[in-house]
Amino acid sequence: MLGLVGLTYRMPGASTDWPEYNGDGQRSHYSALAQITPANVNRLTVAWTYASGGADTVGNRTQMQCNPIIVGGVLYGVSAATQAFAINAATGVEIWKTNLPDTDGTLSRGVTYWTNGTDQRIFFGAGGGLYALDAKTGNLIASFGQAGRINLKTGIDRPGADNYVRSNTPNTIYKNLLIVGARVAEGETALLGDVRAYDVQTGQLVWTFHTIPQPGEFGYSTWSPSNPRQHLGGANAWAGMAIDRKRGIVYVPTGSAAYDFYGGNRKGDNLFANCLLALDAATGKRMWHFQFVHHDIWDRDPPAPPNLLTVVQNGKQIDAVAQTTKQGHVFVFDRVTGKPLFPVVEKAFPGNGVAGEQPSPTQPIPLKPAPFTKQTFTENDINPRASNRSAIVAMLRNARTGSPYIPLTAQTTVFFPGTDGGAQWGGAATDPDGTIYIPAKQNPCYSTLILREQPATNALVTTAQAYRSNCAACHGADRRGNHDGSYPSLLEIDKRLSAEAIHNVLRTGRGMMPSFAHLSEAERNAIVNFLLNKNTSTQLVNAKQTSVPYQHTGYNRWYDSNGYPVSAPPWGTLTAIDLNTGTHRWQVPLGEYPELTAKGIPATGTDNYGGPLLTGSGLLFIAASKDGQLRAIDKKTGKTIWQSTLPAAGYATPATYSVAGKQYVVIACGGGKLKSKSGDRYVAYALN
Repeated sequence: MLGLVGLTYRMPGASTDWPEYNGDGQRSHYSALAQITPANVNRLTVAWTYASGGADTVGNRTQMQCNPIIVGGVLYGVSAATQAFAINAATGVEIWKTNLPDTDGTLSRGVTYWTNGTDQRIFFGAGGGLYALDAKTGNLIASFGQAGRINLKTGIDRPGADNYVRSNTPNTIYKNLLIVGARVAEGETALLGDVRAYDVQTGQLVWTFHTIPQPGEFGYSTWSPSNPRQHLGGANAWAGMAIDRKRGIVYVPTGSAAYDFYGGNRKGDNLFANCLLALDAATGKRMWHFQFVHHDIWDRDPPAPPNLLTVVQNGKQIDAVAQTTKQGHVFVFDRVTGKPLFPVVEKAFPGNGVAGEQPSPTQPIPLKPAPFTKQTFTENDINPRASNRSAIVAMLRNARTGSPYIPLTAQTTVFFPGTDGGAQWGGAATDPDGTIYIPAKQNPCYSTLILREQPATNALVTTAQAYRSNCAACHGADRRGNHDGSYPSLLEIDKRLSAEAIHNVLRTGRGMMPSFAHLSEAERNAIVNFLLNKNTSTQLVNAKQTSVPYQHTGYNRWYDSNGYPVSAPPWGTLTAIDLNTGTHRWQVPLGEYPELTAKGIPATGTDNYGGPLLTGSGLLFIAASKDGQLRAIDKKTGKTIWQSTLPAAGYATPATYSVAGKQYVVIACGGGKLKSKSGDRYVAYALN
């Protein structure tokens, strides 16, 4: 195995390139390029468009969430069909594109580049594998792993687990190591969420950090019953990482332990779920950690990579790490010691959950900065223009609401912000002056936790029961999905997919839907029959029992009968916060509904997915919003000073780079979320 000495990751030209996910190892979303300015941004025009291929045409809504990287005049990205590609960054002309067979169940946010000066590689997660590609040709590097591929399931399996693991966020380079996190399922069959590092040339495993500890490891006592790695999964690093290469520290946010919404079978705080981990990048040894949610039963894991930046407090420069959360907070720590730079208090919250649940009595809340979203939803927060206000009020009066961290029960529980934020996977941008810019969603969501149908041993289970047990939590008991289309309707699915295609989706997953390969063939047959409305009385034998007695009833984003969020605007925001002082500079709505603006209603903001790009000239570029616009915003004021309509909504993070002295801004326009049309275009802008 190659050692750490002698092979050093060489950073490409940072002044003209966009060589890493979100721009750099600090995940700053920042470029010093300044050719495009507030004074000339209105001269931006489309320089080129690239059709990456694979956009859905039959209503299944593909997506592209890729933040492309640009190295030496070549742009590397991922298509709507989840194939990696390389194109000329000045012209959009294709150089190569992969044709990998195992990409089902993947939504990729990009690729990772490594070079030692001669060897140049692209690392790309697709299906259950991690691939090494020759950056010049796109060919698999046969000497890496097994014929160019690592099986990500190897090493994180456990009894009763399924097969679902995807490396959908770009990995992190440290010298000759590729540090890897992954997405796993969120139910009781989830694989382990260990963080792993592989040799970039051989693919051999170098170190592993156990996010669910083994006996004798730090944090093991925070789980009950014993040996949690044998019966629990999750706590995985799905959101991406940041790296301080000078100090050799990698910062890893971790996901919730599975199952997300019930923890009676995992009593305790559950380290290292819902944490920010600071690990020695060379060895994987824990240096410090902070847990954002103790014993998470709300799926409130950190949604994006942290940001590394330098702030000034009491005249002293401090290298810091900042983490945004779904709950609308920013936590700021000393990068070396883990000490919070602003006070954090343990605050008591309601503790009355379902039978068997033992919620943590307190949760950590930063006193500064103030939250960048509202924290509760009550009658006073209902949209005054809501179309069915009386029904909303009636539902709210019968719900558990008015506080964060209310445990789910059979009574409706309201989340605000909704279950996916607040901050979301697009992340935040940071300026060298210590300011952070955070896009956020500000919409309510609701759910309940109900007793699961438990088949007795050797019981006969109908097709409807098979559907309810495995599919209804996301797609609804009525098969109508949810309002924003993130969980699509399965009604009339026979007009979109054949029985064979549905079987394939169940086996492999699709997009953000995990695989159900852990179910027996008979159980999957029953679900397919139910969806196709045939043989609905079919019975199966030996349906698997579950150790989790409850199931939640879906991620129900709450909209009125006209399709608008039931909360008062803004529904999407962009917030600038000075992390030197912890004070807010400004907050503006992000996005608009044109039909409301046409009526004279001020911009409301919209649901949004994707992050910002910040440049040295003081411009912030962001798409993300439902209205399909790319905007240039003055970082000092939050005012939009330019915008352009994209061919499909840009639910991704833009990148900027320079080739032959010309600065470009590029965005993946994949659409697909929020019931918007799908697309496969990458669009680059430059000054005319």
